[in-house]
Amino acid sequence: MPTFRWQIRDRVLEISRPLVMGIVNVTPDSFSDGGQFFSVNTAIAHGLKLVQEGADLLDIGGESTRPGSQPVSLEEELQRVLPVVRALAEQSAVILSVDTSKADVARQALAAGAHIVNDVTALQGDGMADIVRDSGAGAILMHMQGTPATMQLRPHYGDVVAEVYGFLEVRLRNLQQAGIVFEQLATDPGIGFGKTGAHNVALLANLARFQNLNRPLCLGVSRKGFIGRISGQPVEQRLAGSLAVVCHAAVHNAVQIVRVHDVRATRDALLILDALRLVSQAP
Repeated sequence: MPTFRWQIRDRVLEISRPLVMGIVNVTPDSFSDGGQFFSVNTAIAHGLKLVQEGADLLDIGGESTRPGSQPVSLEEELQRVLPVVRALAEQSAVILSVDTSKADVARQALAAGAHIVNDVTALQGDGMADIVRDSGAGAILMHMQGTPATMQLRPHYGDVVAEVYGFLEVRLRNLQQAGIVFEQLATDPGIGFGKTGAHNVALLANLARFQNLNRPLCLGVSRKGFIGRISGQPVEQRLAGSLAVVCHAAVHNAVQIVRVHDVRATRDALLILDALRLVSQAP
């Protein structure tokens, strides 16, 4: 896999293998684990557990973006996210990402110790690009058709791969023109965000194309609905399907960050793949 440099505040990550990003949902209504880690103390404990399991990064979110979800107030999102970010920054050295599309949440989370802004709207909200530029934070730009409340109401594309690629290419160019350093940015095709099952499969089959953007690619497929539709499994039994997609992306050198609920299993699968790759490449 080619090495990607990702600038995240005072650090530069040299990504030569897929990094595992553990999900910490401080929400009552996320599709997979909503409510399980809703209290601040439970969310902190869960984040520390994911670090012990081998997470390279943690992604902390206080607003669900599942299909049909409604936004929460700024005050509510801050109350959910900030204590968790602050505690994890104090108690571990793990790299922290804040999953938000609100500029004030991003600004305060970065001040509390976060390194990355993971934004489902690709920094299109008022003030978001300025915060990333001024802080030097890393940013993950995701593609989404519509909003979480509407995105699964008849999503339509002429060519989903070309259109998602084109959107990310334009956002990268526009944000550089806004003064953000190219190496601060990563991309995400937005699997499940305004896409049908067929759209998701088409994107996954063509992930290697997105490496031409020359930025780290973040992939979030963990336990998602399209896996359930293919496998027939309920959300709590989609680990095998999630790992299959992660391994597909890794085998094709098409992903730099995998955003997952099941950190230990994902880490183990990637370690085995890497060992097999080294043996197969030996003279």
